[in-house]
Amino acid sequence: MRAFGRGAGWRASIVRIPGIYAEDRLPLARLHRGTPALVPQDDVYTSHIHADDLARTMVAALFRGRAQRVVHASDDTELRMADYFDLVADRRGLPRPPRITRGQAHEVIDKTLLSFMSESRRLDNRRLKRELRLRLRYPTVTSFFDT
Repeated sequence: MRAFGRGAGWRASIVRIPGIYAEDRLPLARLHRGTPALVPQDDVYTSHIHADDLARTMVAALFRGRAQRVVHASDDTELRMADYFDLVADRRGLPRPPRITRGQAHEVIDKTLLSFMSESRRLDNRRLKRELRLRLRYPTVTSFFDT
């Protein structure tokens, strides 16, 4: 949001934020605990953004955000949640999480975590790139690990 002159009011832009990752924001504790992930047929898509790119997004939204617009602050990654955990596990030399069905998950996973595992997010970041004119430093989760 920003104000335009005295008495001009406020202009608001909304930034929708998905899963944030960075070196200190990876699901390592979950992988160490061996928390199960869903089998592919029950799994959901999840969107991500690196913490540095999110910070840059917020600054860009302050200066370039259009009034009453929603911008999805996400990178170009298109992964199911379990595939994200596999990627992190592989890149950090940890065991991949075991796979279970959604029915099994209801029996062994906390309701709050299960709710999170049920939210499918495939965000479209075109406004981030076009309207905010942001070029992501980490266009995918994989590119983060490759740097």
